[in-house]
Amino acid sequence: MSDPQTNRPTVGVIGLGSMGMGVAKTLAKAGFTVWGSDVRASALEELRAAGGHGAMTPAELGEHADVVIVLVVNAAQTETVLFGEAGAAGTLAEGAVVIASATVPADTAIGFGKRLEAQGIHMIDGPVSGGALGANAGQLSIMASGPDVAFQTAQPVLDAISKIVYRLGDEHGIGSTVKTINQLLAGVHIAAAAEAMALGMRAGVDPKVLFEVISNSAGASWMFNDRVPHVLEGDFSPRSAVDIFVKDLGIVLDTGLRLTFPLPLSASAHQQFLAAGAAGLGREDDIAVIKVFQMLSGFELPKPGNDA
Repeated sequence: MSDPQTNRPTVGVIGLGSMGMGVAKTLAKAGFTVWGSDVRASALEELRAAGGHGAMTPAELGEHADVVIVLVVNAAQTETVLFGEAGAAGTLAEGAVVIASATVPADTAIGFGKRLEAQGIHMIDGPVSGGALGANAGQLSIMASGPDVAFQTAQPVLDAISKIVYRLGDEHGIGSTVKTINQLLAGVHIAAAAEAMALGMRAGVDPKVLFEVISNSAGASWMFNDRVPHVLEGDFSPRSAVDIFVKDLGIVLDTGLRLTFPLPLSASAHQQFLAAGAAGLGREDDIAVIKVFQMLSGFELPKPGNDA
């Protein structure tokens, strides 16, 4: 419950992966009382070492928290941690706020909101962008929609973890729709960056030189500038994995299907990520989609340890 010394809400973070751990540590550094829940005992220990508290289940976390941030992978995991047998919704107090931050279809976010409101719990449909770096630095962008009463309680928490909070409306689903469009662009840009770099390497261009030129030219994108250095370093450890974009671009395409709206570029990018997943690259960094082109044409990728 609220810390009587600071008058700040006690915060729970469910899902202590690269994003969730960064958010939890950022809140702890900012002076919030933070509880975390994760299936990995090592993650709970890491949070405790950073000044937080570990809960064995989301239900235990819900007993302590005024605001809960859900940073799990997908809709199924969100369903489990909120409404499952050991879910947080069963123990949260009336008037508590859930910030649902996994990338899910808009209809799913609307459904979660209705179920929580029926229990007297408010929800912010609040997907985030900024990756692990943004989470660790308290510099996320939050695409948020939901009732004013939820923001009144959660605003100090949102301010602590973000560089900007976009208030997109009172209705659940708007935040998830905007995040879906963001993921459309992010996925297409990563796939395009991989294709472009692969073509250049196959043609014999020095990849470091190619990156230097393109990153300072009109063909660059935020994703190109952020992800291509992973290729140049030969480092495909996951910041955001291939499988994430298999899922997220799947949500994009399902949205287009529901609206009878054509999405040819999204479909092509989705196929590239599916190919990477089929090649066993699903848990590697999303720019590992470039390895599909390498497998097809045989050019050499930079070795680990190279400097961008």
